[in-house]
Amino acid sequence: MDLALRSGTADDTRGIGEALAEFLRPHDVVVLTGELGAGKTTLVQGIAHGLGATEHVTSPTFTLVREYISGRVPVAHVDVYRLERVQDVVDLTLDELLDGEGVLLVEWGDAVEDLLDAQRLRVELTGTDPTGVSDERRIELTGEGASWEARWEAVEHALDAWEVSA
Repeated sequence: MDLALRSGTADDTRGIGEALAEFLRPHDVVVLTGELGAGKTTLVQGIAHGLGATEHVTSPTFTLVREYISGRVPVAHVDVYRLERVQDVVDLTLDELLDGEGVLLVEWGDAVEDLLDAQRLRVELTGTDPTGVSDERRIELTGEGASWEARWEAVEHALDAWEVSA
């Protein structure tokens, strides 16, 4: 299950996150990948807003974990970029964040995918302008597991405004 999207602006990226939030449930894991500045935290801002979070959403790069608990589903936003050892990630006890009842969003999650639930959504953000002047991004979603298969058609429909034409 794959879906390619185009985001022309940071507001588009937030809009994609907000639309995606409608389909997120407790225990969901979202793996966010992409280079520095690709828009991972911007997408998380949209997701958190779409889930009803009222907290200010910022990158957890230096704090490792930020929790947003005011929405309909709490969010644990994790950044594993600065962690050097697998044990450092294990020590975060990701499955216990928010008592395991929230949505787990992991920036740089591709580095620790083997430690995460196999039922997950993978989101890869890539800048399309090699000069970095434009905010345009390609956002590729991959749903993994029966949980995502059951809601994939609805996800595609909700995001069709940003879908890349074949």
